[in-house]
Amino acid sequence: MGVTADDLPTLRVIKPADMKKYVSDVKPADHTVDTIGAFVDGVNDGSVKPHLKSEPVPEPNDGPVTVVVGTQYDEIVMDKTKDVFVKYYAPWCGHCKKLAPEWESLGEAFKDNKDVVIAKFDATANEAEGVNIKGYPTLIWYPKGDKAGVTYDGERALEALKTFVSEKSGASAEAQKEDL
Repeated sequence: MGVTADDLPTLRVIKPADMKKYVSDVKPADHTVDTIGAFVDGVNDGSVKPHLKSEPVPEPNDGPVTVVVGTQYDEIVMDKTKDVFVKYYAPWCGHCKKLAPEWESLGEAFKDNKDVVIAKFDATANEAEGVNIKGYPTLIWYPKGDKAGVTYDGERALEALKTFVSEKSGASAEAQKEDL
């Protein structure tokens, strides 16, 4: 449920089928039978939106790899004007730690391409609507205009990642035009 000692006391609902969590915005001391009933009714009818975890927005966030947090997910990842390649990771995951330097180098390789965003999302500290990561690291490509997302299952070496991004984004074609 994501409840910490600082959150107590609290009133929350969890729907196990999709693991969505809801938090009442009424202070616990102000609850009545009516406010609790209205909260539960709102969860059931969809008028109460799910509670999603988010770290604070990082300042600055202008490195070669963009850090995405829950509250900025739609703004960055779902931006239909950009191709976005996201690494969903867990800080404690050995495979994620091994991929980290390759991912930073990938970000460096595309940092001057304003149409491509190389990003990372700590899926243990942040949540986004519709994102259900089953294993770490998970790499998903979100192309311009079509944000359904394509899972990358290829090799995790830098050259393979660069080739994938270049092919998907058309960056290699743009580079060839600039060379002419």
